[in-house]
This record gives sequence, structure tokens and C-alpha cells, in this order.
Amino acid sequence: MISGPAARGQGRTALLYLVPALLVLVALLGYPLYQLVTISLFDYGQEQVSGGAPLTFLGVGNYRTLFSSAKFWTVLGQTVGFAAVCVAGSVLVGAALAVLANRVRRWVRMCLFLAALGAWATPAVAGSTVWLFLFDANFGLVNHLLGLDGFSWTYGRWTAFGLVAGEVVWCSFPFVMITLYAGIRAIPGEVLEAATLDGASGWRTATSVTLPLLRPLLVVVTVQSVIWDFKVFTQVYVMTGGGGIAGRNLVLNVYAYQEAFAASEYGLGSAIGVVMTLILLAVTGFYLRALRRTGEEL
Repeated sequence: MISGPAARGQGRTALLYLVPALLVLVALLGYPLYQLVTISLFDYGQEQVSGGAPLTFLGVGNYRTLFSSAKFWTVLGQTVGFAAVCVAGSVLVGAALAVLANRVRRWVRMCLFLAALGAWATPAVAGSTVWLFLFDANFGLVNHLLGLDGFSWTYGRWTAFGLVAGEVVWCSFPFVMITLYAGIRAIPGEVLEAATLDGASGWRTATSVTLPLLRPLLVVVTVQSVIWDFKVFTQVYVMTGGGGIAGRNLVLNVYAYQEAFAASEYGLGSAIGVVMTLILLAVTGFYLRALRRTGEEL
């Protein structure tokens, strides 16, 4: 292990290599973030955009309005619950298919990977539209097979959330599957063989040997899925028609869009964006710690 001046020299060299990427990130993200925070501190509506009225500095007024709104806390709870279901579904489906891919023949595994990558590569708008067609009340294949002709999945609050969650899991599980499959393949065969020789069953080997070795990767894919699913916008907006009937299927991203562009309350919409950014920064911090821990354990 390198320590002392040599380690500090390597650290400075690595930092120099990261400077170009850091400059690009600051240029692309720094100014928009600055503008987002700035707008959230003002009364910024359609009149201010058109120049018909001066800007009024509110300080934390938009945040006070936001946090005192029962709708905001309802939408935040819905966002957390929706993201939790999507993350759990993505990780469970991805992990199950990763184990399956490790046990089937090569040509079956190739077909499985191609199907998964096809789902992953499908644009969110196209995937959402296909799912809406499959679950259409009158012409949907799924409704026809289930004998539910005429049943609207997007009318009910929970059925609409379930339909959107299914589409999100469908386009998210391939990342989990491929990552965990690579982790399973990296486990030394001698370790699994030793467990078998000791008389461990397949279930015992999976829970006592494979799962502990995969735990660092599981943490990484779980936190990554949290980041993705917490900020879902396209699927919810397309499949529920902008947030569902009377806004019953709002999540924070769609709520921010409605406030900023539908209601022309750009300051309030920006405040929602800032709150989302802070939450995601906290999750990202946990993600980076998980990545560092993974690097130390693998």
C-alpha cells in the first residue's frame, strides 16, 4: 500500500486528470443550478417573464408556502412510496434474472440479454405509449387475456400508479440484472465448490455465500435505482395524462412542472426543484460512499 509523499503525488495527479471533467460539469450544471436557486427566491410568474411587473424578492417565501402546503407533503409521500415500489421491483426482478442467466444455456442467456437490453434502450415516451396500448381499456391485449375488457387501469389512483411502476421496472431491471450477473460470474468457482463439498444446499449456498459476496453490488444498484426512480417524470406524465385525474398521481417532478409551466408559478416550481435536488444530493452522497466501500471490499 502506497503512503506518504508518493500517495499525495498520485492524488494530485488524479485530481489533475479530473479537472477537465469538473470544468465541463460546472459549465453544464453550475449555472442552471444557480438560476434554479435564484428564481426560487423571487416571486417569478408570467408577468415577470413578460416584463409587465418587477421581480419581488421573497427570500424563503416560496419554501414557506411549499412546506405549509398539504399537497406538497402528499406528493412527497407518493413520490417516496412510488420510488420504493419501483426500486424493490427492479432489484428483485433483476436479481432473479441474473441468477437465471447464470444457470441457463448460452443461447438462452443471449436471448435474455438481448430482450433486456431492448427494454433498457427503448425511449421512455415510446415505452410508455406501448404500455398504454397493451393495457388499453377496449383494445389492450392484456385486458383481453385477463377478461377485463372495458377496465381502465389509468382511472383508479392505485391501478394507475401500479401500471406506471410496472413500466418503470420493465425499463430499469436490465441494469440490475447485468450488474449482478457480472458479480455472480466474478465469484471464484472454488468458493462455491467448497460450499457444495461441505454439504450446503443450493439455498444455503445462495444465502450464506453468494449473497454476502454480492452485498456491495446490491447496495450500489439499489442506491442507483433510488436516484433514477425518485426523479421519474416521463412515464408518469405520459401514462397518467399529466398527473392523473385531479392530480391523484402526481410525483415531485410532475408537480414541479405543473406549478412552473401550467400555473406559471416559476418561483414555486423552482423551489420544488431545489428540494428535489437536495434530496438527490443526499442520496448521491450515500451512493458515493457505497461505491467507495465496494471498491474497498471487492
